[in-house]
Amino acid sequence: MVRIGIIGIGFMGKTHYDAAQNVTGGKVTAICTRSEKKLSGDWSDIQGNFGGRGGLVDLSAVKKYRNAQALLDDPDIDMVDICLPTSQHKSMTIAALNAGKHVLLEKPIAVELSDADEMVAAAEKSGRKFFVAQVLRFWPEFAYIKQSLDSGEYGEIVGGNFKRVISAPDWGGDSYGNVEQSGGPGIDLHIHDTDFVNHLLGMPDKVFATGILIKERFSQYVATQYIYEDRGLSITAQSGALSMRGRPFEHGFDIYFKEATIQYNSSWGKPLCVVKKDGIIEPDLPGTADAAFTGEIQYAVDTITHDGEPTLLSGLSARNSLELCWREVESIRTGLPVSVG
Repeated sequence: MVRIGIIGIGFMGKTHYDAAQNVTGGKVTAICTRSEKKLSGDWSDIQGNFGGRGGLVDLSAVKKYRNAQALLDDPDIDMVDICLPTSQHKSMTIAALNAGKHVLLEKPIAVELSDADEMVAAAEKSGRKFFVAQVLRFWPEFAYIKQSLDSGEYGEIVGGNFKRVISAPDWGGDSYGNVEQSGGPGIDLHIHDTDFVNHLLGMPDKVFATGILIKERFSQYVATQYIYEDRGLSITAQSGALSMRGRPFEHGFDIYFKEATIQYNSSWGKPLCVVKKDGIIEPDLPGTADAAFTGEIQYAVDTITHDGEPTLLSGLSARNSLELCWREVESIRTGLPVSVG
C-alpha cells in the first residue's frame, strides 16, 4: 500500500483527495493545511472551475498536520502529493525529496525554468520518483488522440489545433498582481496544451508565436505554431485569458489524421466525434474528466509499487513543456521563430 500525504487543501487538494478514494493500492493517510476549519473536515468553502463545492469530509482515519515539515518527517508516508500554489512548488518538492519521499506535484512544475532544472536534479540525486500531474494526458478526449496515433488506426497526424480560453482571472490584487508567482495564463493555463503537444509528438524544433504579453514577460494570450522540421505537419495551439465574463471555460481541438478528423470542444455540449470518409462516429470513451485525476494518481501509485520509471509524468517532461512556454514568450517578444533548446 502506497501511503499518501496531501499538502495543501484548496481546490486541487480536494480534487486529489476525492480522486485518491478510487485508487487501488494507494490511500491518503495524512493531510496538511493551516486551516483549522479544513482540518475539522469542513471543506464547504472550497470551489473551483469544475465539479461541485466541497462539503463535510470524514477525516477520522487521516492524520492531520498543520506544518508541512511534520508531515515530511512522518515515516509512515510514502508519497507526498503537493497541491500548493506554484510559487511554493520548488521549495516543497525539494524538501520532500530530501526527506526520502516520492513526490506527485500538481502542474505546472514551476514558473522559472531554472527552478524546474533544480527540481529535476534534486529528484535524480534523491533516487525518489518525481511525478508532475499533467492531467490532460489522462483526460478521456485527449487520451483518445494519443491512443489513435499509437495504434495507427487513422494513419499519421498531418495537422491540428488546440484551443483553451477562459475569461481573465483575478490572480490577486489587480488583475495580474501575482503573475510572477503564478506564471499567468501563458504558463498556468497554456501549459496544458503545450505539454500535450510535447506528449503527442515530442519536442518541436522551433516555435513561432504571436500574442499579448503582461509586463513584457508573461503571456495573457498566445497563438503558437509548433514547427517540426522535415515532418510535414502543422500543429498549432491558442490559449489565454481574454474572454468576456460569462463565457464558459472552453477547451478542445481539431486533429487531422490522414484517414479521419477528430473533433472536440467542451462548450459544444457534445461528445468527441471522429469524421471519416464513410460517416461520423462517437467513440465510447472510458472514464470521465474526474476519473482523469484518479488515473494520474493511480499511475504514480503503480509506478512506485512496481519500481518503474515515471516516464509518463516525469519531471523532465514537465520541465521541457515549461521551456516551450518560455520559448513562445520569446517569439511573441521578438516576432521571430525561436529554436527549442
